[in-house]
Amino acid sequence: MTQKLAGKVAVVTGGTTGIGLAAARAFAAEGAAAVYITGRRKAELDAAVSAIGPAAVGVQADSSKLADLDRLFEQVGSRHGRIDVLYANAGGGSMLPLGAITEQHYDETFDRNVKGVVFTVQKALPLLDKALSGASVILAGSTTSTVGTASFSIYSATKAAVRNLARSWILDLKGRAIRVNTLSPGPIHTPGLVDLAGSDKAQQQGLLDYLTTQIPLGRMGQPEDIAKVAVFLASDDSAFVNGTELFADGGQAQV
Repeated sequence: MTQKLAGKVAVVTGGTTGIGLAAARAFAAEGAAAVYITGRRKAELDAAVSAIGPAAVGVQADSSKLADLDRLFEQVGSRHGRIDVLYANAGGGSMLPLGAITEQHYDETFDRNVKGVVFTVQKALPLLDKALSGASVILAGSTTSTVGTASFSIYSATKAAVRNLARSWILDLKGRAIRVNTLSPGPIHTPGLVDLAGSDKAQQQGLLDYLTTQIPLGRMGQPEDIAKVAVFLASDDSAFVNGTELFADGGQAQV
């Protein structure tokens, strides 16, 4: 590794599995002095901390709950006094077609993917302002924000909202040396994606096979593919990249 994040303090919400865990591991491998991760389930959180290594600090938290976010940032502030990298990665969703969408489905999806992102970033601002050489905020986007996806309209709408948050926030933060970018993966082989097909193994494999046919690169993405892009956005290599949406999708949403 090239120590691109040497000495930096990073926070990754939703860091116990999939893309979040891969990003946290990559941040630690690139020399981050501390990598705080959040998760809602203690067993998974403890396992992730162990997998990341000595730089990792686990904080049990739900990003849609403001009291949990307060507790997270109080801990970061008391131990390190700043945040150099914030990856607002926590989120998720499920599939329901128009006609079957419920109020609970709507509320849960927007709470996880929009409310959680808004207040994660807002509550982190005092610590981001204290970053050593300017702070990097990475928002978890998705290719679903730009293309239609059957039965996934509510999730897709949340990701379109996230994309505009980045565009608007860079204007709110003008002159404060805080960059905000959106990282939008395509289909990535994670537990969350596989679970969309339910518990049947044949259906899960069918989903993976179908998605692979939609990707010009000819393969599914892996969490590590996204982690490498997250390192770029977190590091000084992207010092003049601000407000953009960086697709890491094997070309899926580009054709």
